[in-house]
Amino acid sequence: MGEGSQRDDLVSVIIVNYNSGDKLALCVGSIFETNTHTEVVIVDNASADNSLTEIYSRFPDDPRIKLILNQRNLGFAVACNQGARLAEGEYLLFLNPDCELQENATAIMISCLIDYPDAGMAGGQILNSDGSEQVGGRRAVPTPWRTFVRVFRLSFLSKRYPELFADYNLNQQPLPDHPIEVEVISGACMLVPRKIYEQVGGLDENYFLHCEDIDWCMSFRQKGWKVMFVPDAKISHLQGACSRSSPVFVEWYKHKGMLRFYRKYFRHQYPGVLMWLVAFGVWLRFGLLACYFSIRQILRWLKCAWA
Repeated sequence: MGEGSQRDDLVSVIIVNYNSGDKLALCVGSIFETNTHTEVVIVDNASADNSLTEIYSRFPDDPRIKLILNQRNLGFAVACNQGARLAEGEYLLFLNPDCELQENATAIMISCLIDYPDAGMAGGQILNSDGSEQVGGRRAVPTPWRTFVRVFRLSFLSKRYPELFADYNLNQQPLPDHPIEVEVISGACMLVPRKIYEQVGGLDENYFLHCEDIDWCMSFRQKGWKVMFVPDAKISHLQGACSRSSPVFVEWYKHKGMLRFYRKYFRHQYPGVLMWLVAFGVWLRFGLLACYFSIRQILRWLKCAWA
């Protein structure tokens, strides 16, 4: 099948929403503009903003939209699995609410999965608002050592020792002109055939927010499925209404998820003392970030009070 050609298979786009504002309606609009045979499953984690009101207003009684309304925030992984159980499509596209699909992005990823029978998951090129490639769209597995290298900015040594000091983010490498296998793609956009989803299983619900996408890619690879990065499938990612409004909340779960990921996959590969040092470093980093965000918030309040 030619790249980007249309298919009649139903695609279920699963969106986990939490206070995404008008970005959610923009996301859904981009889906319907670029996909003809699509349903959208929105799983709302007890949002308190106008994001669902925008959906009701722009897409009144649209039969292509299914809603799951959680009474509390159950986390990203749980909500994704809820959406997958309700979805009816042959393909499941997990998409962040602050993303917008560009033309033929879904069809191009589907074509990749057809052209590479041993591929179980595909993700596109995630773009910043200025059109540049976003960090995190294609990655190596962030092992404790690779994370240490990134946190302490030791990747400058990769020119001399590339295997030891390479950054796990691959966006600084030349953009390939065809789909390539990578270890990890971004959870902002992950396309999976339903039959493979059912074989591998859903996301690990012990993660609340962040790192569940890395864990899921590991699960696919352990089951023998390749994870593909598809550069011609382009997705704009505006990032983070929740992250900007609740940065300490987000960082807490990000660092907690990192430790779960390390314990799950690397505790038998690293000495116990080293894992303790890793845990200390993770929480030290969280503490410093929490202080930074808290001080910034206090200064913002003071500025408003003096204005």
